[in-house]
This record gives sequence, C-alpha cells and structure tokens, in this order.
Amino acid sequence: MRCSRSRRPAATLRSTLDVLRREEDVNGSGLDQLPALVERARSSGLPTTYTVLGDRRPLPPAVDQAAYRVVQEALTNVTRHAGKATASVQITHDARTLTIRVDDDGAGSQRPPVPGYGLVGMRERVTALGGHLRAEPGASRGFTVLAELPMNGAS
Repeated sequence: MRCSRSRRPAATLRSTLDVLRREEDVNGSGLDQLPALVERARSSGLPTTYTVLGDRRPLPPAVDQAAYRVVQEALTNVTRHAGKATASVQITHDARTLTIRVDDDGAGSQRPPVPGYGLVGMRERVTALGGHLRAEPGASRGFTVLAELPMNGAS
C-alpha cells in the first residue's frame, strides 16, 4: 500500500511536467507560443504572470526557439523545485539584446543549484548563440533565471 501512495504524487508531478514540456507540433515553439505556455503553467496550478517590454521585432529563428525553451525549462523547474510558489516571466526587447527573466518566490534551496539537464541545456542553448545565462537563488527566497541573447543570433 505504501508504494502506491508514493507513486501517486510522482505520477501527478510527471503529468504536470509533461504539460509544461509538451511540444507545440502544429504551431511551432517560439515566443509567439509563450502565452499558451504560461496558460498551461497556470492551469497546472502555478500562478504565473507574463510581461513583454520594449518594441517587439523579428528574431532570428534560433534566438526565438532558445528564448521559448529557456522559459519552458525555467517554469518546469519552478514546478519541480519551488514548492508552493508564483512565477513571473518577463521578456525585454531592445535593439541588441533579448532578455528573458523568470523569477519565482518559492522556497527552493538558497544554495547555488546543482546543474541538472535542464540548467545545462539552457546554458548550452544560450551560450551557443553568444548569450549569457544566470540561474541562482534569490536574496531571501525564490530563484531567478536570467538569459540575455544577442539579437543577431550569433553562433
């Protein structure tokens, strides 16, 4: 009996993560798909806000895809590690850089994260484009993922 009770929460977590990681086969998965991703996060029980700052401009496909994947993985990590939390997603467009910031107010660890596949994947995507990624605990609680991608999509 004990095993079946522990499987239930694990199955629920896997189901929630699958919702957040689901591929957008029909519509692609760039920044145009972020409202749908945020809505899926909300529907899975993660209160999430989404803000876009600056003038939107066409992005190189690699930058567009990487930005989406960073947000997707960051929200997945909030769901997995932050406990009861809220999340905010902010996308800032400027002439030279696309900045992605995902913050949560959860009770995750205050120690620097042990890089797992998600953080490693985010870092690889961002640095392959000539960008920078910072992923770290907040000053008193929560976690921040901050990615800066050059608008030229350098590789």
